[in-house]
Amino acid sequence: MTADFRVRRARAADVSGIVTLTEPLVDRRILLGKERVDLYGALQEFRVAEASDGSLIGCGALHVMWEDLGEVRTLAVADAWLGRGIGHALLDELEADAAELGLSRLFCLTFEVDFFGRHGFVDMGHETVDPAVYAELVRSHDEGVAEFLDLARVKQNTLGNTRMLKLLGGAASH
Repeated sequence: MTADFRVRRARAADVSGIVTLTEPLVDRRILLGKERVDLYGALQEFRVAEASDGSLIGCGALHVMWEDLGEVRTLAVADAWLGRGIGHALLDELEADAAELGLSRLFCLTFEVDFFGRHGFVDMGHETVDPAVYAELVRSHDEGVAEFLDLARVKQNTLGNTRMLKLLGGAASH
């Protein structure tokens, strides 16, 4: 990590900065919008990147979906900071969080296929889960779970996105 930014756990005071970071991507239909109340409710899932002047320049979240499965969500970097390693640093922290939680697989739904591919994520194609796990997951109202399962009810939100998966613990090549 370079000296001009650091990655840390998000705090309640960061939610307005997270909204500011993500709104342009929501407007361009790259990220799904989230209500502030939902961001506060998921705050413990977030890491943020902070510039040396204290401004937020990136964010990302890790959402646990199942006993071995997490989703990388809301990964965003301020346009002025793109290409400076912030997204990579955030993703590295989220992967470390996933390992600490005992997860062995990470899912993401993204337009940034090359970026995630450099981190060992691969296109899921039509991969499915065990029928018993599917029966449990399909009960969830969580949109990320629906995306992972490729349910028809979220198709309008995923046009052009790629469902990607990474196996943690050295199971996937980098």
